[in-house]
Amino acid sequence: MIVPLGKAVADTCGGKAGALGALLRAGLPVPDGFVVPFAAYLAAVRDLDLGRLAGEPEGVAAARRTIEARPVHAAVIDALGRALGEIGDPPVAVRSSAAKEDTGQASAAGQHESFLAVHGADEVARAVRACWASLFSPRAIAYRAASGSAGHPSDDLLMAVIVQRHLDAEASGVMFTPADSGDATRIEASWGLGPSIVEGRVTPDAYLVAADGSVTRSIADKRQRLDRRGARLVVENVPTAARSRPAVGDETATRLAALGRRIAAVLGGPQDIEWAIADGRVWVLQARPVTAALPPPASRSGVSGIPSATLTGTPGSRGTVTGTARIVRGPGDFARVRPGDILVCPFTDPAWTPLLRIAAGVVTETGGVLSHAAIVAREHAIPAVLGIPAATSRLRDDAVVTVDGTNGTVTAANA
Repeated sequence: MIVPLGKAVADTCGGKAGALGALLRAGLPVPDGFVVPFAAYLAAVRDLDLGRLAGEPEGVAAARRTIEARPVHAAVIDALGRALGEIGDPPVAVRSSAAKEDTGQASAAGQHESFLAVHGADEVARAVRACWASLFSPRAIAYRAASGSAGHPSDDLLMAVIVQRHLDAEASGVMFTPADSGDATRIEASWGLGPSIVEGRVTPDAYLVAADGSVTRSIADKRQRLDRRGARLVVENVPTAARSRPAVGDETATRLAALGRRIAAVLGGPQDIEWAIADGRVWVLQARPVTAALPPPASRSGVSGIPSATLTGTPGSRGTVTGTARIVRGPGDFARVRPGDILVCPFTDPAWTPLLRIAAGVVTETGGVLSHAAIVAREHAIPAVLGIPAATSRLRDDAVVTVDGTNGTVTAANA
């Protein structure tokens, strides 16, 4: 019922757990933990007719509610308690590892549930159940439909769950290793825990580490950070003096790039890697294949001749599109979005994935090129420009705008 993380393989534990297991076996720095494999999920839903539920008017939403409502079996809770005890019963991170997650065809970036700072067998069991149910969340369903992997609920929609020691990160981020050994490694970093970066809620520092080890960096104004306080996650303001200080130094960026090359060698291709620094040590939290090419870094020297009304940000997903700007500040605005609109938003939470099926482009006020939303935009070939301060007030709702996701510019029609 429980698999040590170092023994996890994709066939029984999903792509995310399988990759971490391979890295552990290669001696790379992955936090210890274990996996609740596909078999436990199948046992939990064995008596549910998911195919029938999916045929009802509310479809897969009924399957999700049914899984969420049923108690976790006592045998699973007991097994979780024993496994937690073997790693010292620390606070843990509980993460999804679905059958079609973290593959070379589709990342499913941010589409299933993950939880940090979870403590105790009962709380871990509830988080595991929520991960199971997230197979049938609106954002996961929309992602599978858009990526052509919708399938039937009784086919290969399987969910394993990773449980790992929680790391109280001083800094964290994402790294993309290059497809060509002569190209640069791209790294994004910020203070505190990783969800701030992967969810696009902060504009991170950006680093390019060339093949010769030289580092080029762009330091962001990092105003907030996410940290654990007991059993809670809290968002705190970054002290003024630290906002414009690099989250990692050039030497650490070079070490990260070297680690990335080792990970890519073990896993057999370019990797999208989440990492954290805790107690002065670099840890690998996740690694998955890069599913879509990154746009080139912005060249600010090339934007000097553009109209003053043009806004510039970070190229997030290449391509150019013209459409109607739709200001979206939260879920209450979702119903206003029409096919072909340009989403203009503070950030794009993974829960907003259904909008990416109909939007023609995306503009955000915060976020980096390696965030979950940027990854999904690239997979869906939707131009995106990220990190334009005050974009929701500087652009007018219903205005016609052109988004150039290759060069990182947004221009109103009357500019």
